[in-house]
Amino acid sequence: MLVYTMDTSVQPLSHHQNDDQSTLPPSERYLNRYLSWLEFNRRVLAEASRARHPLLERAKFLAIFSVNLDEFFMVHVADLLEQSRLHRDQRSPEGLSVREQLNRIKPVVVELAEEQHRCWTGEIQPQLREAGIAVVDYDALTVEQRNAAEKHFNEEIFPVLTPLAFDPGHPFPHISNLSLNLAVVIHDPRHGERFARLKVPGVFPRFVRVPSEDGTAVLVWIEQVIAAHMQPLFPGLSVTATYPFKVTRDGGVELKELESDDLLETIEREVRQRHWGDVVRLTVDESMPERIREILIENLEIDAEDVYQVR
Repeated sequence: MLVYTMDTSVQPLSHHQNDDQSTLPPSERYLNRYLSWLEFNRRVLAEASRARHPLLERAKFLAIFSVNLDEFFMVHVADLLEQSRLHRDQRSPEGLSVREQLNRIKPVVVELAEEQHRCWTGEIQPQLREAGIAVVDYDALTVEQRNAAEKHFNEEIFPVLTPLAFDPGHPFPHISNLSLNLAVVIHDPRHGERFARLKVPGVFPRFVRVPSEDGTAVLVWIEQVIAAHMQPLFPGLSVTATYPFKVTRDGGVELKELESDDLLETIEREVRQRHWGDVVRLTVDESMPERIREILIENLEIDAEDVYQVR
């Protein structure tokens, strides 16, 4: 069995590390634990660009990077936001306040997300196509492929979709942790513009395969297939736009003194509660208009700083 490992080359010591570190200020003596964790995940992301790995292994590194980042927000960023809400002024060992740490985390995350996008679109996706696996947008499909996607949608996906409207007469629906959703803009002939949320069912694979004449495995994102064929879900109304988004919630496991001594039971309960924790990140597509973002920000009760735009 082949085992693929990350590059573990050792970086040279800085000149400070040869001196008596006890005389250095905390900002030079310590590394911030959260920024250090992000640098570790940067190394995971770097593995996706290493040609020495098989192509599908490189794609897996992109997925591992994303899963790691989700956990980072669910545990570490959630902890910082909780401290901020409680107005705790305790500084980190290197002297940073909670707000300073949060302010330093976001630009690094944005930078890493851009690098992930570049790696996918500039390296992995084109090389997959050369290998006979084409991951494409719905707009790039032929008429025959769109018909096949529509048939799959009607037979497999449509029966399990449940759109939920949100307006003054309907409370904002609960958005479960890490679920993929579509914000749907609808035109009502009587009441004007309305909004709905449609959850992309997690029981399906992320891609829908459609036939091709040359034997290429053509894969299209499932949320794009749903967006293209969702009109029957809204009889009497017109779907004018859809925008994907994802919510990340506080998923930290707090092991407090409980009546039960069963550690497994405690962890299972905390894992179940991950679906209901406070929102710590809202990820939106770059095409989403500001007014739609504001609706989500208001109803999810988050700050604008908690919104991350992706491509």
